[in-house]
Amino acid sequence: MSAYPNAAATPSPATTASTSTTATTTEDPACAAPLPVLGRDVTVPLVTGGEVTYAALDYAASAPALQRVWDDVAAYAPYYGSVHRGAGYLSQLSTDLFENSRATVAEFLGCRPGDQVVFTRSTTDSLNLLAAVVPADCQVFVFETEHHASLLPWRDARVTYLNAPRTPGEAVATLDRALDGREPGPALVCVTGASNVTGEIWPVRELAAAAHRHGARIVLDAAQLAPHHPVDIAELDVDWVAFSGHKLYAPFGSGVLAGRADWLRAAEPYLAGGGASRKVARRTDGGVDVEWHTTAARHEAGSPNVIGVYAIASACKALQEAGFDTLVAREQRLVARVRAGLADVPEVRVLSLFGDDAPRVGVLSFVVEGWNSSHFAAALSAEYGIGVRDGLFCAHPLVRTLLGSDPQDPGECGAPEAEPGERSLNAIRVSFGAGTPDEHVDRFVGAVRELVREGARWSYRTEEGRCVPDRDGETV
Repeated sequence: MSAYPNAAATPSPATTASTSTTATTTEDPACAAPLPVLGRDVTVPLVTGGEVTYAALDYAASAPALQRVWDDVAAYAPYYGSVHRGAGYLSQLSTDLFENSRATVAEFLGCRPGDQVVFTRSTTDSLNLLAAVVPADCQVFVFETEHHASLLPWRDARVTYLNAPRTPGEAVATLDRALDGREPGPALVCVTGASNVTGEIWPVRELAAAAHRHGARIVLDAAQLAPHHPVDIAELDVDWVAFSGHKLYAPFGSGVLAGRADWLRAAEPYLAGGGASRKVARRTDGGVDVEWHTTAARHEAGSPNVIGVYAIASACKALQEAGFDTLVAREQRLVARVRAGLADVPEVRVLSLFGDDAPRVGVLSFVVEGWNSSHFAAALSAEYGIGVRDGLFCAHPLVRTLLGSDPQDPGECGAPEAEPGERSLNAIRVSFGAGTPDEHVDRFVGAVRELVREGARWSYRTEEGRCVPDRDGETV
């Protein structure tokens, strides 16, 4: 790892906490234990009295850190140093760890020879980076179903927004028609791997084939797919993949853009500054000449988030060692349990583009007849200790379409100004993953059933756009 002779005694990616890495193995992968995560024993107060272990069912926003990731980071922290900048032991060790983390991520994603792994702050940052390096005359094709992180960055390109498809086949056909009529020149397709609203898995390989058939490139927003399902750049034949650490059980403010190097090398650096530059010299006319790196460093100016990068590498190793077959099998059992439980409550409508048979990750959104979604989510939290999300999930056009309202209507990510009991044009999202215990899913299903049949036990009011328990309230 390092040139120092005793460097083997220092931490290397995903080697510091091997005892807490994997789920308990059984003959049936679906019966495996959840991976250990931080916060699994946290208790929260209930408005009705007492405390309960918190059920974190908002993984689609930010997943809890794997215990393995936390332990790895804690073991490395005393050795922390600024990378690529110093001759000292800690700086050299941190540089080796940083670059080894890049190799770990490349392996996790199945990167091809010549692909680059660029570290960013998040999926949003990764896609804004790609938007900054596309050729000036590039045409971009995006479905309205995208998260805002992949819907909005293409401000300097010619963008075609495609209507929400209702089947995977329709998605491919819609893209085929749009690309068939495009003007000559470079083109880029941006598509999600799994919806952050419905959890449905998109036909990425088929969309990539359609893009390449028409001479276009494709970037995969894998923010919701990578934590739940293997993502292989070469197998999917996509040109780039973007994802965030905080959804991959590594919430330390880092992300990844991985894929083809040519557009990245040809463009000006995303940020100008130290680290992106190889040589800087004054000219005789008083100006400055700069020679930029052609490696991933070209777009990583400034001191990087070493902790965040190392955390992502640790999470990648932990998921690989646990085995995606086991993780997927267990998660699908939880998905089936949630869907069956919600199906038993007629007042609940689960939102879907592709229908009940569509494959999906552990993300489901729904509305409840007669309930303001913010009120329902507030009651789940205050009365049952269950954390879900309500709103439009930074995917406003998609949620509007799924709710049957005009997708052009404006909306807010949080709750609208609607009192408890009033209808609101937003939804409730439950999401879970490798660290979710069965009990949390069972508690959620039971709480939904009880709230619908018996109503809330506490009074609530709207405060600054959110539904909250009334401080002076009482059981009702």
